[in-house]
Amino acid sequence: MVKLHRAWWVAAVTFVALVGAAGFRATPGVLMNPLHAEFGWSMGTISAAVSVNLALYGLTSPFAAALMERFGIRRVVSVALLVVAAGSGLTVFMTASWELILCWGVLVGLGTGSMALAFVATVTSAWFVKHRGIVTGVLTAGGAAGQLVFLPALASIADSVGWRIAALTVAAAALVVVPLVAWLLRDRPEDIGLLAYGATKPQPRPVITVSAGRRAIQVLASAARTRNFWLLAAGFAICGATTNGLVGTHFIPAAMDHGMGETAAASLLALVGVFDIAGTIFSGWLTDRLDSRVLLGAYYGLRGLSLFALPSLFAGTTQPSMLVFIVFYGLDWVATVPPTVALCRRYYGTAGPIVFGWVFASHQVGAAFAAVAAGIVRDQLGNYDLAWYIAGLLSCAAAALSLLMLATRRRAATPEPAMAA
Repeated sequence: MVKLHRAWWVAAVTFVALVGAAGFRATPGVLMNPLHAEFGWSMGTISAAVSVNLALYGLTSPFAAALMERFGIRRVVSVALLVVAAGSGLTVFMTASWELILCWGVLVGLGTGSMALAFVATVTSAWFVKHRGIVTGVLTAGGAAGQLVFLPALASIADSVGWRIAALTVAAAALVVVPLVAWLLRDRPEDIGLLAYGATKPQPRPVITVSAGRRAIQVLASAARTRNFWLLAAGFAICGATTNGLVGTHFIPAAMDHGMGETAAASLLALVGVFDIAGTIFSGWLTDRLDSRVLLGAYYGLRGLSLFALPSLFAGTTQPSMLVFIVFYGLDWVATVPPTVALCRRYYGTAGPIVFGWVFASHQVGAAFAAVAAGIVRDQLGNYDLAWYIAGLLSCAAAALSLLMLATRRRAATPEPAMAA
């Protein structure tokens, strides 16, 4: 009987943590109406907590990667889960809106941000040489799976027994995962006498002599002097703008502008999440076999073409052409993650996970900007058409930026040494 390599157990518990983190981060959306009804807080006030949550989710990522590098994955993820549990659990005692911002915005934002996609990059870099791409795809898909698993259940709980029980459910779920992390998650295979899956020799441990915060800043300063960093960050900012920022935020109201019911529009958006899982896993498989720069160029280019077509697809009922768009956009949603992680690792060596953390922060900045900008377009013009067309042009620009990295083929064929601490 063949013994399962420990890397797969590490990947499994990482997937569980990522599923939970995605569900925890998205939970405030379920609680907005109940909080508004009970406390009378405006949607703008409640949305402020969500905005803080989203911002910290992105900005925490590079610092969390540096903390994992210095103190270990297991410690950082365990503390992150405890912070999420505290943030969610304490909301049942709140009486003022600032407490909501502190709990759901700051605490849950910091906790889930520590288990964002830089966590994926750190685990796959440490534990996998073979199948890195597909493992990255599967773990990234955990984000979509988390929302699909948690949101319907939490919405049902909040509707039937109240939002406090839903918040306590999140806290309990986070606490349940902590023992699994402590038992199965390990920082490096070499720590327990193993090699990374598919490796032929031990991977050197980075020598870190500075604080995690300073390390994250130093890595950013060094990466920012390279052209490829800006190409990756700009492309990923457009990725965030055209997914979470635009489609994730404004697809439902845009569909309703054309006479579609809210439930039907929400169901289409949920279907995007279903195909997102398949698309991300398949993208990971392709990343193990094809040039990541070409993959990114294809993903962004096809996304741009689909966005140009979207304004003509809206109707009062779901047409076959709209279903085709939904299937494609779901497959393409975060298919960009595995090749982006691979390129960060290729160009920046052991500092790759931290570099990816900064690239992911640009994703969240792009999402935040697009969410606001598309709303302004709708207010000024009465429809979203211009927003879709601009997003299409930006996606095509992201494709061009990705293909520009092909100019560094010879130099990038051998991974650059890790940046000094």
